[in-house]
Amino acid sequence: MSAVTYPDPAQLDKAALVAEVSGLPIETAALVAQAGLRSLLAEPETDRYMAPRHRRRLMLAFELGQRIAQEPQAERAVFRTPTDAGRYLLPIYSTRPVETFGVLTLNVRRQLICERVVSTGCLTSSLVHPREVFNIAVKDRAAAIVLFHNHPSGDPEPSAEDVSLTRRLVQAGQLMGIEVIDHIVLGAGRFVSLKERGAL
Repeated sequence: MSAVTYPDPAQLDKAALVAEVSGLPIETAALVAQAGLRSLLAEPETDRYMAPRHRRRLMLAFELGQRIAQEPQAERAVFRTPTDAGRYLLPIYSTRPVETFGVLTLNVRRQLICERVVSTGCLTSSLVHPREVFNIAVKDRAAAIVLFHNHPSGDPEPSAEDVSLTRRLVQAGQLMGIEVIDHIVLGAGRFVSLKERGAL
């Protein structure tokens, strides 16, 4: 038995949304949508278009939408300093048994959009390609990124390969118009910022 699939709500026009929420036939839903939802829901004469149960479903959906709009938005993590990034990343990645390279994508306010792992294993330029890193940044519409990876040995001292890779990605970011604001190397309970080391 195949799973039931539903259309993406963002792709539905107003009439289709009214039909889905209220249970009205699409033809009637189109009349309701055309007449204007706010005025119709406020006026008892709406019953010429739909039964009370349909009207109530639309009123409940409208009320739910208003309450969601009034909810405070969850605060996003902000990364303005190496310490901000280090404190965020250490509990998640510092004790991983294999080297893990990832990226934090940020908006123009340096707020976190998403945290993504790019590759795992021995860190080399062949495993971490600019294409993979900036494909993520472009998809997230990021204004800036923070690179990060861990050293399973527990020593966060950057290697020559770390520095070389960082500079390569910074150059790619300049071409893309996406700023690489830091590369955090994580170890056992501590981290090193390549920005602070002057590698960026």
